[in-house]
Amino acid sequence: MSLGSWQGQAGGCFWQKVAEELSISLLAVIVIVCGLALVAVFVFLFWKLCWVPWRNKALSSHLAVLRSEAGHKDSMADKLKDTGAISFLEAAVKISHTSPDIPAEVQMHISFKRHLPRQMHVSSMDYGLEPPAEAEQPTSIGRIKPELYKQKTVDTEDPKKEAEKTCGKINFTLKYDYENETLTVRILRAFDLPAKDFCGSSDPYVKIYLLPDRKRKFQTRVHRKTLNPTFDESFHFPVPHEELASRKLHLSVFDFDRFSRHDMIGEVILDNLFEDSDLSRETSIWRDIQYATTESVDLGEIMFSLCYLPTAGRLTLTVIKCRNLKAMDITGYSDPYVKVSLLCDGRRLKKKKTTIKKNTLNPTYNEAIIFDIPPENMDQVSLLISVMDYDRVGHNEIIGVCRVGVNAEGLGRDHWNEMLAYPRKPIAHWHPLVEVKKSFKEWHGRAASFDSQGSCPSPKPPPTP
Repeated sequence: MSLGSWQGQAGGCFWQKVAEELSISLLAVIVIVCGLALVAVFVFLFWKLCWVPWRNKALSSHLAVLRSEAGHKDSMADKLKDTGAISFLEAAVKISHTSPDIPAEVQMHISFKRHLPRQMHVSSMDYGLEPPAEAEQPTSIGRIKPELYKQKTVDTEDPKKEAEKTCGKINFTLKYDYENETLTVRILRAFDLPAKDFCGSSDPYVKIYLLPDRKRKFQTRVHRKTLNPTFDESFHFPVPHEELASRKLHLSVFDFDRFSRHDMIGEVILDNLFEDSDLSRETSIWRDIQYATTESVDLGEIMFSLCYLPTAGRLTLTVIKCRNLKAMDITGYSDPYVKVSLLCDGRRLKKKKTTIKKNTLNPTYNEAIIFDIPPENMDQVSLLISVMDYDRVGHNEIIGVCRVGVNAEGLGRDHWNEMLAYPRKPIAHWHPLVEVKKSFKEWHGRAASFDSQGSCPSPKPPPTP
């Protein structure tokens, strides 16, 4: 290789290395410049966002302090003109006005204890006045407004009562056609229904019954997404005029749900159809929709009398009649009879029953059932009255029950006490029938009280004289 060519190659390598070093140094300079620019931008933003507002806030707070001090000096100068404005007696009167439940002697003593440090602090002040902040602390209770707390107590009342108030109203009309013996019920509108859906609305419809017949029922159309639906639909119930006095109109308002069980909004029960008019002409009626989660089932009523002879130790229950019993057979009727059980401490001691009345919902019995119970055991026993439906094939079904005794509730307890208050005199009352599950829950709860008093002895007939 010649010397010229070697020198050319060496020169090319040298200039190549120089170019690489220049490019690296240029890149480093660019990175440093960009970093410095970012730091400068960050510092500028920090100064704008943090330092300037903080400085302005500090200045404004300082000016506010200066203004408050100037106002304080003016108020102290005004107080010097009337040195007897705030005294011991005035402080006591202030506390007595704000705290009416504290006795006057205690209030004066508290006012004196609060006022004494104030007087001691006055002598150490240049202006001879107490600090306004400390002077207002003892009477700061006067700023409390009791009506605000009373409003809270009103708002937090029983949620059930609140729910009853917000179930809305329903408007309907009644008219009786004397020629065709048909009662026409026209559902007009509902107003201010509660929202049952997540969207804040409901899909309401109404079911109509003419109790005690629940097999014949009507239903309005479903109105989508409204709390004030207008139905304007008429329904006809064929019923003789003499039966209208014993019939009840039952309206159940529901919220339609396509994919689950429909939610019940509430119900309206009109016990007396002649309450507003004689139904000869169409009468408009407004009723509040009462809160309910399930449809109330009307099982019927039973009338019986109680009579107790203390000298003979004999309790006589006379089953008189039943009315509006629930239909248990496919024919729309029942075969009812009454079973009476003598209970003590949750145990059945004796049971007796009446005859069976076929195909009726309003049976009449007039049958007496007698139990021998000594007077000393009358506070430990109770009677369970069950109205049963007789079935030739299968088990007999319970239509409804009621209970009388010292530990019964409501009318059952009152009827028992009235019987004991008037011995040898039959006392008759109507009793509504309830479901057997509800009654059993009540009886089991009552049985615990009997256990605490000891076991109940079996009633024995009193000794013959």
